[in-house]
Amino acid sequence: MQGINYKHLNYFWHVARSGSVTRAAERLGVSMQTISGQITRLEQQLGRALFRQQGRGLALTEAGRLALGYADRIFLLGEEMEEALADARLGQTQRLAAGISDVLPKGIASRLLRPALTAAGHLRLSCSEGDFDELIGELGRHKLDLVLADRPVASSEQQQFQSWPLLRCPVLLLAAPALLERHLPDFPASLRHAPLLMPSRDNVLRRQLEHWFAEQDIRPEVVGEFDDHALMETFARQGLGLLPTPASPDGEADHPGLQRLGALEGVWEHYYVTASRRKLQHASLQAILQAWH
Repeated sequence: MQGINYKHLNYFWHVARSGSVTRAAERLGVSMQTISGQITRLEQQLGRALFRQQGRGLALTEAGRLALGYADRIFLLGEEMEEALADARLGQTQRLAAGISDVLPKGIASRLLRPALTAAGHLRLSCSEGDFDELIGELGRHKLDLVLADRPVASSEQQQFQSWPLLRCPVLLLAAPALLERHLPDFPASLRHAPLLMPSRDNVLRRQLEHWFAEQDIRPEVVGEFDDHALMETFARQGLGLLPTPASPDGEADHPGLQRLGALEGVWEHYYVTASRRKLQHASLQAILQAWH
């Protein structure tokens, strides 16, 4: 297949976004015949129809919807490139693409990254959130500079990546006011049959919590399981269950609407940074390691 003609793709994108060849032609200042011809050539090249007639207008086919998603990303990247190249501080600006595991509390993630922001003269930070394995894949494709997570990289991947422990935090149970009043007396025995929000089963903290409750011979009622810590906290704030969460390393309050019920003695949450061995000298990574080691 020949390379995509981006002029044809641009015409397709404008028609798809406006829903009309007429409106797209007016916006681009060209004739309707020009746009129709360019889109026909694009469809011939791709071997797929991108539009179908719907009443007096046009509707995207399944191939058209797929193509539009790619076109959105292509032209967004083009805008980002123009913006980046127009930056007067281009030669002085450091860039840091950080992947943040979705199990990390937002407050912890911002504190772990703070040394990079304060150490660099001009830093442009971009953060991506997602599953740990997906983020490590992005790291391997050099789309990220580092990954923050609750686990180090697996031993089988240590030739390509290196992980460092940054922080260890005790784990607390937080509660909305009504649940606090109910379960604060006689803590932790009061946790029997208490509504509890838990991380999903593949979460490192989940295994520690289950072990702790088994040792204490306490069986709370798990009312929800979550991959995303922020979503779990939202449910806790509505009074739907108790929230296990790491204590803030500097004592800052990160949980409006929730109060401390008690600490789970012996349960710790650990946080790591992982980077490609090709980027061990990245200035922002070094600033983070120096601050937290």
